[in-house]
Amino acid sequence: MLQHRMLSKDDEATAGGEDNEVRREDQDKINRFSRLHQRETVLEERLKAKQKDKEDIDEVSTELELADEDELVPYKIGDSFVHLPLEEAQSLLTASSEEIDAEVSRLEDSLGELREELTQLKGALYARFGKAINLDV
Repeated sequence: MLQHRMLSKDDEATAGGEDNEVRREDQDKINRFSRLHQRETVLEERLKAKQKDKEDIDEVSTELELADEDELVPYKIGDSFVHLPLEEAQSLLTASSEEIDAEVSRLEDSLGELREELTQLKGALYARFGKAINLDV
């Protein structure tokens, strides 16, 4: 048995008229939005990892301030630990911290640009399809 449902005026306006037909350029925008959203997720994960690395380096740097200046400090390079003079270990930590700061800045810039494009695509697609499309992720 078929059940008929009365469509509201909004439903009628968004249901299958020529205005809501998906054109090639619309599909390209939808695909671009999807790819950008996936890239946004990857960049956010990288950014969180870099921020965690920065916190770890800051914590180690703080601990090294309490170390004896004549003491050799184990410093991890790759998968190995090397015993270095305190001053050299602190210098390496500072360099690592600066590299991470630069990477965090690049990631934040990339995310900003990506989010700006996502916002523009979202606006264009919602203007074209209204409630017939859901881009809220």
